[in-house]
Amino acid sequence: MTDSSPPPADPATPAMPEQAVPEQAISPAAESTASHQTGSGHAGQHPAPAGLWLKSMNGLRNWWNIIHFSAVMLVLALSPSSYQRDTRLKIAEHIYVNTWQVLPWFTVLCALISLVLIRIVVVTAQSYGLSNFALEMVVRVLVLELLPLSAALFVVVATGLLKRMHTREDPDFRVYLPQVLGSAFSVLTLAAVSSTLTLILAYLVVYGFSPWGFPDYTRMVGRVFDPAVLVVFSLKISLFSSAVALIPLASCLYSPPSDNPMPVGTVRLFLILVLIEGATLAIKYI
Repeated sequence: MTDSSPPPADPATPAMPEQAVPEQAISPAAESTASHQTGSGHAGQHPAPAGLWLKSMNGLRNWWNIIHFSAVMLVLALSPSSYQRDTRLKIAEHIYVNTWQVLPWFTVLCALISLVLIRIVVVTAQSYGLSNFALEMVVRVLVLELLPLSAALFVVVATGLLKRMHTREDPDFRVYLPQVLGSAFSVLTLAAVSSTLTLILAYLVVYGFSPWGFPDYTRMVGRVFDPAVLVVFSLKISLFSSAVALIPLASCLYSPPSDNPMPVGTVRLFLILVLIEGATLAIKYI
């Protein structure tokens, strides 16, 4: 018979211990990542009060930086010692870039849009028997409300003021004075040119080249631009020019680098423009 028992083990060869199947180990990094993801999910559903407080404080700090920068620019603009020869040359350069280069395009665009709107309003008013109120409505809507806001937005878009132009704060604020004055002058100039052009086009659409309608037209314009409305209109244009000149630059100076595709200061600038427009409407019509 054949012996089926296993051969005896060699005493010189050590016996291999049985390896136990290890349990699935979790590294501390993976455990930390998992717990962070879990916490983030809960935090996304229920934001922590500390996070809201931090965002609120950052927002207040940003607005305070804008107010501080605006105050410094106002002091420098009113100081005669700020206008040295180099500063005057840079101011002239910014005025040329921000105003003269965009003025022809803005004038043509404003003339076309104003002509179309004036014609629509006049024809519609005549069809309803309200031709006496057509010119007054054109002046109140276009000249007083739409054109100043359009000039401010056009300067922002055409000159690229919302782009990040500085990555750090310069301790000498005088270097920013030419850019601020150039942007403010651009808004004032475009608003004045567009308003004057619209008044001329409105007269030509209704009366043509006849001089006989000039007394009635000037009387209507004077009735619309009474002293109170004229003061509010001038104040609104001044505030628009200040907001366009100061908020984008201050936001670029004090905001940290960000990967957000929206240019820094966009929301703040448009919020201030809307608040100014709403406040002036409330003062004039309420």
